[in-house]
Amino acid sequence: MKNNELKILLSELRSFVNETEWVEFKVNNGTEIGEYISAISNSACVHDKAYGYIVFGIDDRTHRIVGTKFTSNKNGKGNEDLIPWIARLLEPRINFDFYEFEVEGVNVVVVRVKATQNTPVKFRGIPYIRIGSSKKKLDDYPEKERVIWTKSPSIGFEKEIAVSNLEPDEVLKLIDYASYFELTNTPLPENREAIFDKFLQERLIIRDANNYSITNLCAILFAKRLDEFESVDRKAIRVIMYQGKNKLRTKKEQIGQKGYASGFKGLVNYINDQLPSNEEVGKVFRKEVKMYPELVIRELVANAIIHQDFNEKGTAPMIEIFEDRVEISNPGKPLISTMRFIDHNPQSRNEKLASFMRRLNICEERGSGIDKVIFECEYYQLPAPKFIEGDNYTRVIIYAHKTLRKMDKEDKIRACYLHSCLKYVSGEHMTNQSLRERFGIKEKNYSMASRIISEAIKSGQVKDYDPENTSKKHSKYIPFWA
Repeated sequence: MKNNELKILLSELRSFVNETEWVEFKVNNGTEIGEYISAISNSACVHDKAYGYIVFGIDDRTHRIVGTKFTSNKNGKGNEDLIPWIARLLEPRINFDFYEFEVEGVNVVVVRVKATQNTPVKFRGIPYIRIGSSKKKLDDYPEKERVIWTKSPSIGFEKEIAVSNLEPDEVLKLIDYASYFELTNTPLPENREAIFDKFLQERLIIRDANNYSITNLCAILFAKRLDEFESVDRKAIRVIMYQGKNKLRTKKEQIGQKGYASGFKGLVNYINDQLPSNEEVGKVFRKEVKMYPELVIRELVANAIIHQDFNEKGTAPMIEIFEDRVEISNPGKPLISTMRFIDHNPQSRNEKLASFMRRLNICEERGSGIDKVIFECEYYQLPAPKFIEGDNYTRVIIYAHKTLRKMDKEDKIRACYLHSCLKYVSGEHMTNQSLRERFGIKEKNYSMASRIISEAIKSGQVKDYDPENTSKKHSKYIPFWA
């Protein structure tokens, strides 16, 4: 929020006769800030507010501006910075922002806390609530907790307003409207009114009297510069290139500026330009062949964009390029098991974003993207990609070419499992022969494929299609969930 917006907000909050259950005034005492953030988030949800506020530097009885010595530039416990310390101990994670500014010659701090959605927010495992002007444990007020659990979902990140009260010229300065018409294969209108009609129809902008508001969906897709929008400026995609196989030496780092849709083609081209190539010798000419198929890069980057959790504060999709692999990460735990990415219909946190990107042909149709990634890796005989679920992130690792001899046991089992999945969703079954073809194993070495299948069965990832069949030569195999 800009300084003038903060002063207007402060004036509105001070105008209340008393503190509300979603606004807390303090002078300096921030020792229980994590508990208060939990309480304010839960109370804002109960009272149908998008945000609650903790304001430092205001007398809680008179609402006079008295200033504060409290600052976010302090430590939590154990010398950990305050903001990441609070974020780590909140469950589920919610957005909260510290704004520090000067009013009437003194410092004021406003903490804006996003209302929770359907789940009480806990700090250090305990949920809090505001009752009147006091902070209480939510467990003592089951009727309030019931309201949170049964509350209808909010409008969601995509529909929220990124910036409001804009003149028409200001809207056109902020969004790359020309790329919308190019990506949708629609002629660019000859007048401004037709441009606005289309964006209003798509609900990318909203009319308010004579002015307009830009939604988060419009900003994240079509911003000329993401840093012009406070709600999405930390969601710019980072591409980092390292020297060697670890993060000790960074060669280059690039942070995207454009919206995801208007900048996607340039992003993928930039990534591909950074990737190593192999020289392929044809009958007449030599040519450079990228180590990783472009479809794989394109689809995994699009997936990272679509499936990120926008409530994870201060993080964004990231592409890290190493000598022997590429790691593509996005904020947020996956909504389904990483073992079921290939067969399960994807569940998206951001369905409008996903739908829009499918319309723009930026990503594959629902449910087909990961299948094609696995197929491409098999076709080019690359190691199988690795899907990782972290505490607050999802990561996919794709590896440079390795001979079967250089693959470890985990590489082989993972490739065997994903091959069985790909065959199953294609209406076929994995066999010794199909696995040999996947790895490029000669027929006379069929026992190598048999050993890999045996290890995959022992790991519990693959099973016999017909356990009664005693002929291993003609055995068929399916993934454990089939």
